[in-house]
Amino acid sequence: MAGLTAFNYLPGNTFLHVLDVRVKLAALVMLSLTCIRADLTESLMMTLCLLFLFRAIHLSFRSISRELRYFIVLLLIVFLARAFFTPGRPLIGIWSLTMTHQGVSDGILIAWRLFLIIMLSLLFVSSTRPSDIKVAVERLLAIFPFISRKKVAVKVAVMMSLILRFIPEIVNQAKETLDAQKARGIENRKNPVYRLIKFAVPLIRRTFENADRLALAMEARCYSENRTDPELVSTQKDLLVFAGVTCFCLIIIIA
Repeated sequence: MAGLTAFNYLPGNTFLHVLDVRVKLAALVMLSLTCIRADLTESLMMTLCLLFLFRAIHLSFRSISRELRYFIVLLLIVFLARAFFTPGRPLIGIWSLTMTHQGVSDGILIAWRLFLIIMLSLLFVSSTRPSDIKVAVERLLAIFPFISRKKVAVKVAVMMSLILRFIPEIVNQAKETLDAQKARGIENRKNPVYRLIKFAVPLIRRTFENADRLALAMEARCYSENRTDPELVSTQKDLLVFAGVTCFCLIIIIA
């Protein structure tokens, strides 16, 4: 049985769990776009808010740090690329590369912004059922007159729901592949390309096999796009949260 990961929905009755999923989805989009323009002070404010929200849904950074370690490595690569290839006042020279003060500042800010976006997404996934996300995406896409709700909106919503359900499965499959490599001593091989191939090929193959089995299971159960979806109800609290997030994003963008 697949184990729980940071990308699973965590049942609960907290403030975020009972919030209308359409409001959460719109807030995720607005805050993610706002993170792109946030400076250090604004990024710090958003980080403090995220810490409070993670604590509210009982999800600690310690529990997810191991699963996000590859993303942290990616952030480190982004930081180093900006630090060494941004023109400015030299700080440290390593061989033919020079780390600059401007590059370090830009690298920290960009990495911080990306970190905030992934944390926002993780917070959204952890507090929202995949079935509710499907309905919310379908309803929001139906607002646009050039999108046919029966042909495009429903299919896009189903695809997003399946992607969210597959993320924990891929993470668990990666863990199993790594454990199998350790059992066979592949991690002791010095060639990193060999280790990468032995990890990536089985992972990709099993991911596609799971996708094929899922498609066959859906066909065997006569899956149809015409389904009875859960009702989404907005309250005054949801509207206040949406207005607050909108004002916060406008203040950061205009400032």
